[in-house]
Amino acid sequence: MTLQQEKQQQHILASAHRDFNEGLNAHAFFKMHDRAISEDLVQNTFIKTWSYIIKGEKIDAMRAFLYHVLNRLIVDEYRKHKTTSLDALLQGGFEPSGGDFRRLFDILDGKAALLLIRRLPKACQKVMRMRYMQDLSLKEMSAIAGQSKNAVAVQAHRGFANLKLLYNSA
Repeated sequence: MTLQQEKQQQHILASAHRDFNEGLNAHAFFKMHDRAISEDLVQNTFIKTWSYIIKGEKIDAMRAFLYHVLNRLIVDEYRKHKTTSLDALLQGGFEPSGGDFRRLFDILDGKAALLLIRRLPKACQKVMRMRYMQDLSLKEMSAIAGQSKNAVAVQAHRGFANLKLLYNSA
């Protein structure tokens, strides 16, 4: 490549930087949600484009080429295995806790309540299982049971009230 061709290529890349830098930065920030990383990716886009031009390759549509390179760099960034040190997490405001005992108690209470469903009348058992174990809506439960939505709702309400009594007495 002659000196004149290199100057011409530099001019093309400089005008591309001037014309497309802002749009590329916005696109990268939209994808990455981190200003520093997105700016680095855009700069790497121009560096890769420059090395492509230096090799003597021809670029037909500069804007499309730049976005193509940037999108590939974004994908590479997503694929990187990111490790975070505990020090960085602590500086960011993360505080390790001894455990979430409330969640554990909720899980254990839920299991106890599921065992108490067996002690309910048969009609209430069926409705309570459909409602709380299978997470079905009233419409779905009424279709399965062959009853009206109102009848199923009443059974669910009564079953829940009975379950509450059994749970509190246990």
